[in-house]
Amino acid sequence: MSTAASPGGLVIAGERSGVGKTTVTLALLAALAQKSPRVQSFKVGPDYIDPMFHHRATGRPCYNLDPILTSETYVQHCFAHRCQGADFALVEGVMGLFDGASGLSDVASTAHIARLLNLPVLLVVDCSRLSRSVLAILHGYRSLDPRVKLAGVVLNRVGSDRHLELLTQALKSAGLPILGVLRRQDAIALPDRHLGLVPTAELPQLQDILARLAHLGHTCFDWPALTPLLKISTPLGRADTGVCPYPLPPTPPSPPRLAIAQDPAFSFYYPDNLDILTALGADLVPWSPLHDDHPPADIDGLYFGGGFPEMFAAELAANQGLRSTLKTLIHRGLPVYAECGGLMYLATTLVDLDDNPWPMVGVLPTNVRMTGRLTLGYRHALAERTSLLLQAGQSVWGHEFHRSDTETLPPSPLYRLNRYDATQPHITEGWGGHRMHASYLHLHWGGCPEVAQALITVCSQYHRDSRRLKK
Repeated sequence: MSTAASPGGLVIAGERSGVGKTTVTLALLAALAQKSPRVQSFKVGPDYIDPMFHHRATGRPCYNLDPILTSETYVQHCFAHRCQGADFALVEGVMGLFDGASGLSDVASTAHIARLLNLPVLLVVDCSRLSRSVLAILHGYRSLDPRVKLAGVVLNRVGSDRHLELLTQALKSAGLPILGVLRRQDAIALPDRHLGLVPTAELPQLQDILARLAHLGHTCFDWPALTPLLKISTPLGRADTGVCPYPLPPTPPSPPRLAIAQDPAFSFYYPDNLDILTALGADLVPWSPLHDDHPPADIDGLYFGGGFPEMFAAELAANQGLRSTLKTLIHRGLPVYAECGGLMYLATTLVDLDDNPWPMVGVLPTNVRMTGRLTLGYRHALAERTSLLLQAGQSVWGHEFHRSDTETLPPSPLYRLNRYDATQPHITEGWGGHRMHASYLHLHWGGCPEVAQALITVCSQYHRDSRRLKK
């Protein structure tokens, strides 16, 4: 592992999950955004919803840093590239500081990313049930890996002035500054449900929440100490760290128009993926399967990301004309790529959380049913057959995150999936063929740009063929 020279920035970490690092992160971002329009944020790991909140707080896309889905080098280049032109940079961690993809190491943990980027860490501690014991917690986090530089601590859920006094006295010998204090009464509840926080598009009160978070940000933190840590101020240490993290080949001779389903039902997209498609020459056309009567005109491909189609199954089903049009177009050969929620939409029927069945597009000969079981984790995927994106035998890393399952196994599955820790037998999954790829697996194309290139190639071919037929 190589450590890149950093242009500046700060990592927000938790001593475990649920300590309030997202609240702290959003409070800092919302306050910073009132100081500068150039605040760049990042999120460790394969997360879609937290970055939506970052985006709404700063007005800029939040980029994921994940060395399993991409690579260590990609993480370094992505951070440096996205920080160009920014005034401040902040990285929100995942789980506890040293919690990685398995219990055997801290690979893909917040600590791993902090080391890769050579960034200091601000540790958020839930103080609601401790006082002097906070000293032992910080001693452990500080000593476990001396390569991780703790810049200070945020004391969250402090109960009273007396409680704060006890905590402050305990920390005097630790030599770590207290850079933020949030009281229990300061808590701002972000609504959640079966897959985490409710996405921003479904929160009409979001602007009020962000205003309250900005107030916390301005009043609960030591800004004279924090500002130098957050500021992008030093030049890049290596000439190559700021290079664009994905390839920029020549624009194809037939740039395809790719329809991107973007609405509350389909909102899980890595910004890198959309940027890579654009860099490869695609014209991205946003549209809404919830609200539009037909897909965009003259398109050469469809991209359905993940999201929450189960929460909008009735509305999706009611848009019968669109479902019929999509089924016809796909059967005629329009290329379609669908991840997770997109797969659910292409199925025959979606059985929602209340056990109600709803008709979907119907190009996949299976029903999808919501279950109480969460399928979560990194997957090493080996292509069992050639599809829209992959050649047989090709392998990629992806991530699953869903509470639904198909009632029928594909007769000729796309993938053989192995878990990251390889403790369980592989499973087979995914539907498709030459012009279709539908799977529960989420892919970050920073780790496999050739997959994005394959999508562009097929859509470009469709563009040429369809234009030729019209002549």
